[in-house]
Amino acid sequence: MQEKILILDFGSQTTQLIGRRVRELNTYCEIVPYNKLPEDLKGIRGIILSGSPYSVYDEKAFRTDLSLIRGKLPILGICFGAQSLVHQFGGKVEPCDSREYGRAHLNIVEPKDPLMRGINEGSTVWMSHGDTITKIPEKYRLIASTGDVPAAAFHIDGEQTWGVQFHPEVFHSEQGTLLLENFIDICGIKGNWTAASFIESTVAELKEQLGNDKVILALSGGVDSSVTAVLLHKAIGKNLTCIFVDHGLLRKNEFENVMHDYEHLGLNVIGVNAKEKFFSALKGVTDPEEKRKIIGRGFIEVFDEEAHKLKDIKWLGQGTIYPDVIESLSITGMVIKSHHNVGGLPEKMHLKLVEPLRLLFKDEVRRVGLELGMMPHLIHRHPFPGPGLGIRVLGDITEEKVTILQNADDIYMSLMREWDLYKDIWQAGAILLPIKSVGVMGDERTYEYTIALRAVTSTDAMTADWAHLPYEFLAKVSNEIINKVRGVNRVVYDISSKPPSTIEWE
Repeated sequence: MQEKILILDFGSQTTQLIGRRVRELNTYCEIVPYNKLPEDLKGIRGIILSGSPYSVYDEKAFRTDLSLIRGKLPILGICFGAQSLVHQFGGKVEPCDSREYGRAHLNIVEPKDPLMRGINEGSTVWMSHGDTITKIPEKYRLIASTGDVPAAAFHIDGEQTWGVQFHPEVFHSEQGTLLLENFIDICGIKGNWTAASFIESTVAELKEQLGNDKVILALSGGVDSSVTAVLLHKAIGKNLTCIFVDHGLLRKNEFENVMHDYEHLGLNVIGVNAKEKFFSALKGVTDPEEKRKIIGRGFIEVFDEEAHKLKDIKWLGQGTIYPDVIESLSITGMVIKSHHNVGGLPEKMHLKLVEPLRLLFKDEVRRVGLELGMMPHLIHRHPFPGPGLGIRVLGDITEEKVTILQNADDIYMSLMREWDLYKDIWQAGAILLPIKSVGVMGDERTYEYTIALRAVTSTDAMTADWAHLPYEFLAKVSNEIINKVRGVNRVVYDISSKPPSTIEWE
């Protein structure tokens, strides 16, 4: 059984970052909602309690009875997690006179404590809380403080339980990674979870899970579905059939290029031209969620139709990755965007779901792909949404608008590669806005569409900054699009980051 750290998510924006930091230390971890603590703790070597947007005494606060796990496993409470360890066991947590937010410097009270091993006096940490611990319970021992926070870190005597009121997972905490590494050492995990070990264990699990069953897989041409296909192929070989659907919303020449790319992988791929079906279903639809649902439903229908042409298909493979799961449903129940490759399948399909990448971040998926020997240009492709250009044509979708966007996007991507910018960008694409504006071409007045260019830098899609592309490059792209794409007379550049904006506009 895979040894792991379990992270209980109490709703913090940085919970996923905790997971990333732990995995960067070659340690497998899983994030589960605060109220989904498994009864069987087998294989779990330690538990991290995340932060939260709530106060521990707030009526809306997410609560878990921590007495169920205290003393059984090493525990590290972070911010709200630390305050919960105090609040539930007789200590006191109170509102701060002023919110404690930003950099602070640690005073190491007990440098020999296992959690503090190697942490320097005065090391910078990041605070972000409106409450503070004012009284610790009996047997709680302070191991670090700051100028404004007496109880910056504590250790409970007689058990392997710690709490810190700062955030070791964020970049601003200088030795935060070392603190997490210390906790992993306390948990007794060897730290040998790598791309190679993931492949070995996942292929073994897939063989056991699927046996001689046959699987149908949705290919999109992107890294997620491609890596999923190779993993499944490695596990079950000819029992995998891949379906690549051309819904008419792919990039220019994407269908032909992707089919060619898959030749070297030895996959059994069936190409399906379903453009007419999707354009008909999307006619007149403007709401982005409805578009996503129509496209997702269309995929399911096409797969169902193709599956019935094949014999004994029992599973649907999908390239779902962790950010898809997180964005689809938070523990607060707030849906940010639905993802067509997340969730259950219609019962009529009678297919079970297999998602071997469900708990991986995008950069981890890429490392796995390279370890599998896949071509670098397949692995380093920018993410492309499952609904394709359907959510980059804002408003209603027509074939004419899609053609305009395909041509503009092709110019943008081609020049990005020509200027050697593609590899430094996490994701880029063009968006067709549902408005027209006045322009002048030659001596004639024009009234045509606007193209918005989007490019962001990121590591895992949970957060993203807009890319500071050279002005000369943007000018070149703008001129090329306006001069060569009929129907466009204006180009703008999106300088919004995530949060508060999302990477895709819809």
